[in-house]
Amino acid sequence: MERFFRIVTARPKLVVLLFLLVSIVCGIMYGFVGVNYDLTDYLPPDSPSTVAIDVMENEYAGGIPNARVMVRDVTLPQALEYKEKIAAVDGVTDIMWLDDSADVLQPLETLDQSLVGDYYKDGAALFNVTIEEKKIPDAVAEIRSIIGDDNAITGTAGSTAAATRDTVSEVSVIAVCTVIFVIFILIMTTGSWAEPFIILLGFGAAIIINMGTNIMFGTISFVSNAAAPTLQIAVSLDYSVFLIHRFEACRKEKGDVREAMITALCKSTSSILSSGLTTVIGFLALCLMKFRIGPDMGFVLAKGIAISLISVFVLLPNIILLTYKLMDKTAHRPFVPSFNGFAKLVTKIMLPLAVVFAVLIIPSYLASNSNSYYYGASHIFGKGTEYGRDTEAVEEVFGRSDTYVLMVPKGDNVTMKSLSDKLQELPQVSSVLSYVDTVGVEIPEQYLDEETLSKLVSENYSRLVLNLDTEYESEETFRLIEEIRRIAADHYEEYHLAGQGVSTYDLMETVTDDMLKVNLIAIAAVFLVLLLSMKSVTLPIILVLSIETAIWVNMSFPYFMDTTIFYISYLIVSSIQLGATVDYAILFTDRYLELRKEHNKKDTVRLMLSSCIVSLIASSSVMIVVGFLMGYISTHGLLAQLGLFIGRGTLCSLIIVLFVLPGLLYLFDGLIGRTTRHSDFLKER
Repeated sequence: MERFFRIVTARPKLVVLLFLLVSIVCGIMYGFVGVNYDLTDYLPPDSPSTVAIDVMENEYAGGIPNARVMVRDVTLPQALEYKEKIAAVDGVTDIMWLDDSADVLQPLETLDQSLVGDYYKDGAALFNVTIEEKKIPDAVAEIRSIIGDDNAITGTAGSTAAATRDTVSEVSVIAVCTVIFVIFILIMTTGSWAEPFIILLGFGAAIIINMGTNIMFGTISFVSNAAAPTLQIAVSLDYSVFLIHRFEACRKEKGDVREAMITALCKSTSSILSSGLTTVIGFLALCLMKFRIGPDMGFVLAKGIAISLISVFVLLPNIILLTYKLMDKTAHRPFVPSFNGFAKLVTKIMLPLAVVFAVLIIPSYLASNSNSYYYGASHIFGKGTEYGRDTEAVEEVFGRSDTYVLMVPKGDNVTMKSLSDKLQELPQVSSVLSYVDTVGVEIPEQYLDEETLSKLVSENYSRLVLNLDTEYESEETFRLIEEIRRIAADHYEEYHLAGQGVSTYDLMETVTDDMLKVNLIAIAAVFLVLLLSMKSVTLPIILVLSIETAIWVNMSFPYFMDTTIFYISYLIVSSIQLGATVDYAILFTDRYLELRKEHNKKDTVRLMLSSCIVSLIASSSVMIVVGFLMGYISTHGLLAQLGLFIGRGTLCSLIIVLFVLPGLLYLFDGLIGRTTRHSDFLKER
């Protein structure tokens, strides 16, 4: 490695210039990276609802209604005018209202009242609108301008538009707050006023390069786009701080600045690489999920950490070599107090806390696996948001509702009529729009106008549009979907069912299958890296168990608080917390092994705490603050919950590493010495 570092530091100005040029190019490329806000787009391509949507897009011009638009205080003629205006909006591919199922020129009293109630009630008209996915934000904004702020838009299109509009501004606020806090932490924990900004230059380049190179994926999820930059800073901050501290120590021993940097890099490589590798593996474990938001986030985050490592080993050393004189001129006294007293306190209470830790393991594990979950996007925006208020307003007048599309092979109208009758017997089905329900079994297709026919019959399929009095997601909804599929299977060998609730059902089945696989592979991979890097059998078990318990404690909070959580955030945060915070345990343990060669185990614990706590708090506090900022600023429920879990999870890991891990190392010192290669522990008197 020394030869590599000599090459890297030979021409500092050239290296910095190359990184600057790459950063500029990647900054331009980032503007062309698409962001997807629809969770159901990440279902496996072979899931039944995804196949159904693909079939429908190939067979029909209009897709599944993804917006419910309510206009208050309108007459039937006025409602028809609104329908024409909404249909003319760029991006609207289909719109359904009462006039598609009944003759609205007749008195309403003569029509099927349950059908009328689905579309017109108490002077309010409700339109089921299908909006082209890529045009949702602009189309929803235009529809909002047509109907006015006093009326309401709900459904997945409304949710996506709200996420697109609000998330960008909220992420910008979170990023600014994160940078300010990082500068504050670095000023407190480094020895120069210039060091924080030098570190941020390295970070800035790494983040821009990571976000720009996402163009290779074409489109990334809103979760990756929102979380990746701040998580990249929080997770890899300690690499830069650790290198600078090593460099300052080596400068005291060597007169030549470049030689001091090369020595610092050689001494830092093992610790930084092992920490970085466990983090990358934790993120890459997400790539094994069938639910494709896992690979999306896993690749983006793992790539970000890999680029940060390159920046720390290549860019940052050269920036330091160019600016070390400025660092010397702006040196200041340490602002962080000595932690000797804290270290002594921990050594007194670490054994009782190790016992408490042992008692917590099983209850926290059981509680973390007993949570209630949301699987889809229907609960992402709370009642305090515009989307939440619109949803509440629509449901107050028209009740809960969802629209499913059931496609069956065309040609057998008698069987389709039997299917429709069976479906209408279900209590949640308020109406069915189909060829046989609209025109009857006997009337040939050629007697229908082309517009009506194209909505109901395609080249290969006839479709039934089901209006349902049900939530987008609930246990009742999932049972209903199973029943609809059973009824369809009784009538046809081939059928396709699509809808938001159906996609959510498939999403549930997909992510629950992913959970055990992702966790086990992440744990096994991190364990293997620790086994190889530490050359110890015992230490990987202690470290992984410590962080896994922190994860279980973190995820047990919702259970005891009786809070329903998003399963996706639960799945993602388990890998993030393991990959990101096992670094803290590695930092402590590496220092313990180093000091234990010269001191007895009690003094080693005290010295370990005194020497490592500043670096640990610097890194962990950024993760904690970033997480809680995302949790409390974001109105997007999934991002807010993910942030809250990251912040609280990092705090749990920090507490266990600070207060419990020292006791575990002390208790198992003898076993660690015997099962660790080249441990060379000082013998206890």
